[in-house]
Amino acid sequence: MLDSAFSEPEILTSVKRRFPVGAEVWPTGGVHFRVWAPSCSRVEVVLEKPPDANFSFELEKESDGYFGGTATAARAGDLYRFRLDGGDVLISDPASRFQPQGPLGPSMIIDPKLFSWNDTQWGGVPIEGQVFYEMHIGTFTPAGTWEAAAEHLSGFKELGVTVLEIMPVHDFCGRYGWGYDGVDFFAPTRLYGTPEDLRAFVDQSHALGLGVILDVVYNHAGPAGNYLKSFCQNYFTDRYSTDWGEPFNFDGAQSQAVREFFITNAGYWIEEFHMDGLRLDATQNIYDETEKHILAEIAERVRVAGAGRRTIVIAENEPQNTTLIRSVGEGGYGIDALWNDDFHHSAVVALTGHNEAYFTDYRGNGREFVAAAKWGFLYRGQPYSWQRQRRGSPTRGIKPASFINYIENHDQVANLGMGHRLHQVTHPAMYRAMTALLLLSPQTPLLFQGQEFAATAPFVFFADHTPELNAKVKEGRLEFLSQFPSLSCEHMRARIPDPTDEKVFNSCRLDLSEREVHREAYELHRDLLRLRREDAVFKAQGNIDGATLDDEIFVLRFFGDDGDERLLFANLGVDKHLSPVPEPLLAPPPGAEWRVVWSSEDPRYGGGGALPVETVESWFIPGKSAFALAPKIP
Repeated sequence: MLDSAFSEPEILTSVKRRFPVGAEVWPTGGVHFRVWAPSCSRVEVVLEKPPDANFSFELEKESDGYFGGTATAARAGDLYRFRLDGGDVLISDPASRFQPQGPLGPSMIIDPKLFSWNDTQWGGVPIEGQVFYEMHIGTFTPAGTWEAAAEHLSGFKELGVTVLEIMPVHDFCGRYGWGYDGVDFFAPTRLYGTPEDLRAFVDQSHALGLGVILDVVYNHAGPAGNYLKSFCQNYFTDRYSTDWGEPFNFDGAQSQAVREFFITNAGYWIEEFHMDGLRLDATQNIYDETEKHILAEIAERVRVAGAGRRTIVIAENEPQNTTLIRSVGEGGYGIDALWNDDFHHSAVVALTGHNEAYFTDYRGNGREFVAAAKWGFLYRGQPYSWQRQRRGSPTRGIKPASFINYIENHDQVANLGMGHRLHQVTHPAMYRAMTALLLLSPQTPLLFQGQEFAATAPFVFFADHTPELNAKVKEGRLEFLSQFPSLSCEHMRARIPDPTDEKVFNSCRLDLSEREVHREAYELHRDLLRLRREDAVFKAQGNIDGATLDDEIFVLRFFGDDGDERLLFANLGVDKHLSPVPEPLLAPPPGAEWRVVWSSEDPRYGGGGALPVETVESWFIPGKSAFALAPKIP
């Protein structure tokens, strides 16, 4: 049915669009629609108007494959879809701002100006001085919504977290999932609430002094609800490959519009949702051979979109290519930080005693932790036997804050097979010592949801698809985990949780009352973060040196700007008397003696109370422990 208000698309030249694609509400009335569809000769907007009356109008064909036009009677909250070349199938907008019925349903017109922000004084966050907290909104609370998660924001402030890192939210098919199979890149998933709920979550976070960054996936799209090829086959390319699907076309035929789509998306989350930055997933599978890499353009766009607010861009990059975090002037991409798998892998080997599969090239000893504290990555171009090639790149000149350290994240907890948390598979004293190393090292620490209170809820891979896709998901998950010999035997394969089972998803929901039940673990993390925040030397994330005293005992020395210094002593083995100790880093400043200012063996954390002792003959270092020491005048 045609309505006279839609019969002729009206171009309001006096009003400029904010973004090149999507539905935008004009301040003068009406809604302008624009879509890139070079594979089509005709594009219509079908607007759903109750009761059961659809109104359609044809968009005007522009240059370079774009179609656009204004519907004067359209309003925020209206539902719409596209009809391509007069076909019977109606398709959602690739740049939809909301899909209230999921990717297979209609798109909703959203007016972001209707939300009243209260964060006009918020200045954003730099990479220095931050403590990240990765969270999955669907499992963080029993309700799994933005509104429910917002009720716990003050707890992050008390803990000492400064930036929340949200796992992907662009909409995907199914009732639950990690979010890495998104297909509607501009639409926050309806599973966690409305776009306004997300804005309110960010607004409340800023009011408490918390930054919020969003994990985005620009390397592939999900298998269900992905209509991009209906508009143009060249959204994707077959010249490269990923483990999850076709990669996006950033350097081939018609790639300019594809680049524009994702660069716009990066700025969109900063502008319309006041995000403080992005975490870019699997950047090794974002391929671009053009002169200016798409990642550099994304980082640049995020800065511009911040409009004076300080923003953060973080990348996951399995090969550990430090070009990403070098400045544009150095030939880099200008990204702020990289996730550091090297630190994680050494920590897991030390905590579990196992180094199978991709842990093969790690020993979890003191030499690795000293090197990680000094250089960030352990592999900076050396041979890497697991991949039978060299791995990593030089890190000289890169500030410690540019490396994101963790001992848990969504991938690595799930890759343990059963989704167990590390505190469940190691000695409690070892876990306390490793937590100290994580939270006091000069690199930027990241916690995974529930880690701070020794959560008992597992975290495994989960996804909800059609029965056919579910079978492939289960098969693919077992195939991936088969790289671990301990998980590939028949009796273990039978125990690995079914990622498509709703009960498995529900088992991953946190029980936030464990903050009190496991108070020892919570106070361990809170006190370490307070020390990191309030002690000027640890806070500086600056000059550091380190030495191993044997394979299991090592020391890190932190040098403050004003000559003040700190020691972090760690013993991953048994009680030990060290004599002699010809290590200069152990010498206190002239006229001072070392005093313990924090101990992993504090009984408040479940420790046994043992402390290191220095005599004229030796050092005594308790086993499976870590201690922070400061110089004191006797």
